[in-house]
Amino acid sequence: MDTRPKILLADDDPDLLDMYQEMLAQLPSRPEIHTASSGALVIAALEAEPFQLLICDLKMPKMDGLQVLAIVRRKYPHLRTVAMTAELDEQYRSRAYALGVDLFWHKPGSEQETKMFLECIESLIGREAEGGFRGVQSKSLMDIIQLECISQSSSVLRITNGVLSGKIWIQNGELVDSEAADLRGETAFQRILSWKAGNFEMLPTDPSRPHTIFKPYNALLLESAQALDESRGGVTAEGAPTPAASPLARLSQLEGVEFVLAMKPSQGGYEVARGLENPEHVAAWARQSLERFRSLGDRLGAGPLEQLEGFGPQRHVALTRQNETEFCVGWKHSLAPEQVRDLMKKLLSLWDS
Repeated sequence: MDTRPKILLADDDPDLLDMYQEMLAQLPSRPEIHTASSGALVIAALEAEPFQLLICDLKMPKMDGLQVLAIVRRKYPHLRTVAMTAELDEQYRSRAYALGVDLFWHKPGSEQETKMFLECIESLIGREAEGGFRGVQSKSLMDIIQLECISQSSSVLRITNGVLSGKIWIQNGELVDSEAADLRGETAFQRILSWKAGNFEMLPTDPSRPHTIFKPYNALLLESAQALDESRGGVTAEGAPTPAASPLARLSQLEGVEFVLAMKPSQGGYEVARGLENPEHVAAWARQSLERFRSLGDRLGAGPLEQLEGFGPQRHVALTRQNETEFCVGWKHSLAPEQVRDLMKKLLSLWDS
């Protein structure tokens, strides 16, 4: 019996259907992908058999994507939904989230955007919703904010957690303001980020909102993650708190650090992590990368692997091994390669001290 997840992909452009079908086939879960070229065919397909996820283009003739999603939400409330569009119109975003979609996405235009899109889709179909925030059930609020900022969006996030509520203003990918009860700015932002579950909705942008937050979004997210770690002493691979005196606390305070992941080479998974929302996925990637480059070095006779470095527009990453521990460290993209190498030496020295 085939237990692969089933995705229904809807778009009136046959070339785009073929392209996205080929992209989605690369997902680790190897989903079974069905296609529909109109809203009527989407409804017919959903009536014929169950699906885990619907990815629907918003621009379709006769019955557009928003109409389809409205019908789907009423008839199939547990079906996860993704709205996609090439239109840069914030009204589409607000209306789509008002219908309860799990993810709103501008059609990927770059390799990085495509990779992020596929990661989001895999996350949506890869596990059941256990807590988290409605809107992107398997994503944390940090992930939601990061997606909004990376995509240079302008919106207002309204978050509720029981009787608690708060708002976060984002303008052109930058955090502008936040409020929760009588708190404003960074303090309110960190209070909201401390909520472990809840609901969120996307409201129309408010370009006149005055600035009370002036730090980059990635710096504030890192500070919030560190504050949460401090409150519970960090996180182990089993989800248990690590002691407050964990060496990761000192490592993550180095200038330019965005996250730190420590792994034992002889074990699976990871040992401890700080500043990461998905350490198990990062650990799997880091182990695979280190092993592949070690094998390549052996074949080339290049000697033992000392350090791997990757430099990108959003973040720099360095991987290395110190004694019996492997490390994956994220650095701010503003650092020069020489700075990353010097800071890695300091980080490893702190770990041993």
